[in-house]
Parts: sequence; structure tokens; C-alpha cells
Amino acid sequence: MIGAMMASSYNEDGHITVSGPGGGTLRSKKPENTAFKQQRLPAWQPILTAGTVLPAFFIIGLIFIPIGIGLYVTSNNIKEFEIDYTGEDVSSPCFNCSQSFSWNSTRPCTCVIPFYLEQPYESSVFMYYGLSNFYQNHRRYVKSRDDSQLNGDMESLLKPSKECEPYAMNENKPIAPCGAIANSMFNDTFELFYNDPNGTKVQIPLSNTGIAWWTDKHVKFRNPGLNNPNLTAAFQGTTKPVNWRRPVYELDSAPDNNGFINEDFIVWMRTAALPTFRKLYRIINKTSNMVPTLPRGNYTLEVVYNYPVRSFDGRKRMILSTISWMGGKNPFLGIAYITVGSVCFFLGVVLLIIHHKCGNRSNSADISN
Repeated sequence: MIGAMMASSYNEDGHITVSGPGGGTLRSKKPENTAFKQQRLPAWQPILTAGTVLPAFFIIGLIFIPIGIGLYVTSNNIKEFEIDYTGEDVSSPCFNCSQSFSWNSTRPCTCVIPFYLEQPYESSVFMYYGLSNFYQNHRRYVKSRDDSQLNGDMESLLKPSKECEPYAMNENKPIAPCGAIANSMFNDTFELFYNDPNGTKVQIPLSNTGIAWWTDKHVKFRNPGLNNPNLTAAFQGTTKPVNWRRPVYELDSAPDNNGFINEDFIVWMRTAALPTFRKLYRIINKTSNMVPTLPRGNYTLEVVYNYPVRSFDGRKRMILSTISWMGGKNPFLGIAYITVGSVCFFLGVVLLIIHHKCGNRSNSADISN
């Protein structure tokens, strides 16, 4: 009876009001009378026909296949040379170093690896170190760092985050840099020599700057006490990570590549997504347009073997590579484009044949009816 005596109406603002017998108005919970809330918006509903689907398949195929071929050829033109120096085999030059190494060893172990480059490297060459079976993507490992400390915050320097445990304190002193990522920093060193045909041994200059991202070097990583050029004083009261042989303020003799802004350290702190990865170690810059950066011939790689991988069945590699406009050697992208383009083109041909056969039947049936 009461419900029959009530009336509802829409206001100018789109709200629904309900008037009762006493003359009062109540605000309804119904949606407002708008095109959006009443689902009256105009909509486009495409009708998929053979005339629209078949050209789309052929166009995708004709575009993707040439792009894929271009990417694949570009990737194959990149020159790359790789040496595994883990030292598992008895015949490996690094076998003795891999067997006798320990973290607390004070005497460095050096192994010499001869190799031959079959073709010259004309442009600038990038030297990488590679690790296998090293899971930098483990959740606890990725979180084991203090970004405020790495950004030069003095309070975080002396009181590291709990995320760094158990590598936050050592001997009642804060660790700088703290955390498992910094503690496991790669510390093998490489020296490259060219064995000239006349018998001389020429050392190849390796540049250790320009290997880190600009934003990491100038934004995310900063030394404490920006106005204090004496890093020994800036890091006073801290201690080095457990597995490091020297403190962070002795990583390099150059002031602009020392401490938290050391580029080797910055590169390592950018964790990898997969267990097999490579990180940029050095750059061999091209010095002359007339002479190759690395000519064809015999070379010697001297490795100071510091980094143990036997405990996690890992492997270590040194990679020499050139780059192109698309980056380093990566044939996957080209193969993916070729595969998608080929599948689309094939489906287009199959659907065209089906449409040609079944379409004629349906047309003849319509004519007879």
C-alpha cells in the first residue's frame, strides 16, 4: 500500500528521487540516468568476415617476415667469442686455481689462457664476464640491499636496513655496502694481450668507465659526504663485506670511480633475471679507422682467479663481442618475427582456400533457394 503511494522521478542532475506520502523525498540507490551508468554509450562491434580477416593475416605476414629476416641477419653479423675458464677439466689452464682457491686466500692465483681470433673485430669491442647457475633472482637475495645506504645516506651507512641481514654487521661494525648482493660481488680480473707475429706481447687497453647505466652512476649510487673527497674518512666506522679483500673506498684509484660509484660495483648490483647471465666488464674502444680494434691472430688472456663457483656447480666465461643498432647478439627476436609472420601467412592461405571452397557452395545454395 505504501509502495503504491510513492512515485519516482529523475532530477535534472540525473539522480532518481522517490517521493513519499508525507511529501518528503528519498534518494534512491538506483544508478544515475547517464549514458555511462545506464549502458547507453555508443559501441563499435566489428563483424569479422573473410574480406577483413584474410587481408589482415597476409599483411601481418608480409610485414613481420622481412623485419624478422633483417633482425636475424643483423644479429648474425655481430662477432662474438667466448671462453669458459671455470677450470673443471684437468687440461684447463685454470684447473689448479679452481681446486686450491679459498675466500681467505691472500695469494692470488693467475691462469693464462691462449686463444686465436679467426676474424678481426673492426668496431669497439665489449668484454663481458658470464656466470651460469647463479640465481640472482632469488627473492631474499634481491631484497638483501639498502638503497638508502647506496645513495649516500649517513644514517643508513651506520645503521643498515634489516633486509641486509645476515650481512648488515660484522665485528660490531656496520658493513658498507651491506647485503648479500654486495657480499657476492664478482671479483675476477682480466688482462688481454695480443701476441704480435714479430714476437712482442702487446697489452690491449681496457676501459673500466662507461660500463654502467647513467642513471645508476649519477642518481641511484652516491658516496656519503658528497663534499668530502676523503672517502676513507667518509666511510669511517664501517667495515668491508665479509667476502671482500679490501674496503669499498679502495676499489679504484680514480676518485670518480671509487666507493659506491665504482662502475664494476654498480654493474654487479643490477641483478640478473635468469640464472645464466653476462655483465659488462670492460670496453675496448676503437682508436683508428685504419686498424682493427682486435686484429686477427693469437691472444693471451690472463685471469686472476678470485671468484669460486664450485660450491653451486656454476661456470665462468669471458666474452668478447661487438654490437649493432639492436644491441648484442640475440637471434631470438628475429626468429620470433619470422615465426609469427610465417604462421600468419600460412593461416591466411589455409583460410583463403577454405573460403574459396565453402564460399562457392553457400553462394550456389542461396541461388538455388
